[in-house]
Amino acid sequence: MGINKHLHKSIVAALLLGVWFSTPASAQSLMDSERLDLLFEQLLEAEPDEADRIEGQIITEWGKSGSAAMDLLFRRGEDAMEAGTPDVAVQHFTALVDHAPDFAEGYNGRASAYYQLELYGPAIDDLRQVLVLEPRHFGAMTGVAVVLEEIGRPEDSLEVWRRVEMLVPTDPEVAAMIDRLEIQLQGKTI
Repeated sequence: MGINKHLHKSIVAALLLGVWFSTPASAQSLMDSERLDLLFEQLLEAEPDEADRIEGQIITEWGKSGSAAMDLLFRRGEDAMEAGTPDVAVQHFTALVDHAPDFAEGYNGRASAYYQLELYGPAIDDLRQVLVLEPRHFGAMTGVAVVLEEIGRPEDSLEVWRRVEMLVPTDPEVAAMIDRLEIQLQGKTI
């Protein structure tokens, strides 16, 4: 009985320590989520000049991995993209998603690298994962819309652009893409 009592106390202590150490991360995650919710609400009501600033703040929030090591991998992937070496970027972003599978920007970065390499299937798979992790990710939706159009699915592309417009209603580039695709699908020349 003494061993079971000791084991029970050890388990309870471990659980309490786990809860104690995880609470700040959970609280931080909740605060980040609430901040994103607020930014998306503001974006819906923003004037066009203010919308760019809010979109930038949302992108900044998405870019917070919570880990210096993961941030380094992300930066290395971005640097490789800027250097014109998407194959190297894929390696960095793959390491990132392997170590931080809940960090949507790792998948988003790798999707961009795959797109640059014209690997549309893997790009779409990663964009899908971004949207599983962050359903409001207008950047990933834009990527899906672009790939769909490139592979000859303009109707599906238009549908995705319309979803993007619901999130960023004042973005003139989104409106222009919708207008262009609607005209194209009506059989008119642009």
